[in-house]
Amino acid sequence: MAQIATNKKKSELPKPGVDALGKMPPQAPELEEAVLGAIMIEKDAYPTIADLLQPRSFYNDKHRLIYEAIQSLAATDKPIDMLTVAEMLKQQGKLVEAGGIATLADLTSKIASTAHLRYHAQIVAQKATARDLIALASKISEQAYNETQDIAELMQFAEGNLFEISQRSTKRDVTQIDPVITEAFERMHKAAENEGNISGTPSGFTELDKITSGWQKSDLIILAARPAMGKTAFVLSMVRNIAVDYHKPVAMFSLEMSNVQLGNRLIMNVCEMEGDKIKNGKFTAQEWQQLDSRVTSLRGAPIYLDDTPSLSVFELNSKARKLKREHDIQLIIIDYLQLMNASGMNFGSREQEVSIISRNLKALAKELDIPIIALSQLNRNLESRGNGKNDNSVDGKAPQLSDLRESGAIEQDADMVLFIHRPEYFRIYTDTNGNDLRGMAKIIIAKHRSGSIGDVTLRFRAQYAKFQNVDDTDEPLDNMPAPPRPSDMRIESKLNSMNMADMNDGISANDDRPW
Repeated sequence: MAQIATNKKKSELPKPGVDALGKMPPQAPELEEAVLGAIMIEKDAYPTIADLLQPRSFYNDKHRLIYEAIQSLAATDKPIDMLTVAEMLKQQGKLVEAGGIATLADLTSKIASTAHLRYHAQIVAQKATARDLIALASKISEQAYNETQDIAELMQFAEGNLFEISQRSTKRDVTQIDPVITEAFERMHKAAENEGNISGTPSGFTELDKITSGWQKSDLIILAARPAMGKTAFVLSMVRNIAVDYHKPVAMFSLEMSNVQLGNRLIMNVCEMEGDKIKNGKFTAQEWQQLDSRVTSLRGAPIYLDDTPSLSVFELNSKARKLKREHDIQLIIIDYLQLMNASGMNFGSREQEVSIISRNLKALAKELDIPIIALSQLNRNLESRGNGKNDNSVDGKAPQLSDLRESGAIEQDADMVLFIHRPEYFRIYTDTNGNDLRGMAKIIIAKHRSGSIGDVTLRFRAQYAKFQNVDDTDEPLDNMPAPPRPSDMRIESKLNSMNMADMNDGISANDDRPW
């Protein structure tokens, strides 16, 4: 299988020359001269265009060298004029290559005014973007003709490079405060009109919504836990709440489970049927009636599922924009972040790739102005933590921000980080006040950029893969199973030790456990 030559950085795409049709690459040499001349005669000119141009923006090689020298002077806070630029080029050993002092003098002599500097710089930047697109299209065309080229790999390469070009060319102007204040007040008034002071998309979990005021627009929310804590069960319970109870469209991208498996989980959740019966279909007549009656709420619900395996962040962007445009989705859920990739781009490590993914998810949330919830794995430090007097405490195994797996960028980019902690999983059945913890889960809000942090207790009904408010349960705590006997615990401990090695990579899509 042919491999795409991707060892070059995206900023080093080849500069196209005259093509087969005799066309010259997009360029504006006169405007390049005008920009450089203006910078060297006006002391405040460079900051005006610094965000628009890079050395690679200049088509003329001499102009590129001159701009590199200007950047070097600006980086060291030195004055920029014809003489200082010449001196910098001399220090870099590039003065002759840049055309000498005569070229610099010629550039400054042509400029009468710097009034239109930024407009000229924008045109230079647009020409550079056009050259990048031509070079990329040429590379893609060349590879597409190659019979041995894997097309899926070529598409990933194209998406990655196109994303890189779009990120370089996307600039947002500074906004004066007045329209920002107006929009903020409008959102506050809308929030005041909602019941329960929910300004965002409600989760359906009362105590959680009190702290978050619902999932807020443009927020990236990370929901993390170790395997078997119930991440997928939690978001599916929330999907049901949002789509069925509040009639808000939700999209869920599952990289681990198929759409049918997700559907089975939702049926378990809504119909309160055990997983084994869902798989083997061994229902009594009464259970069939209950199934038919309760599953009706899911039919027609604005729930959109995508089970594309090894989904790239660029594919997600395209699909999410389409879903927003066609169905006005109010929330995106990704299960889970570490299974995504940024194919078509080169990285020194997996941590760098995860950083790109998390930054892109945050950018997508801002672009679509909706919350995005990304599930994430935790590293195994949590399993070995708590070897002292707190071994049997409720918080001894509670996740921490430092437990986020593979990249500190996840914590940095997230507006909110939540953990799921089920003390019962670690054989902790009562808290310090003697309260029963069987069937209970703690949602830990460890980071909240625009609000408070805290813990929320929910009920977890494992047999139905369902989270719910503590007061919503139909099953009293007294009827919950008793703690296992010592002999059972020894057997369970043995099984856990056998399976511990597999926990680092998460639970496979074919795992039969109900959570």
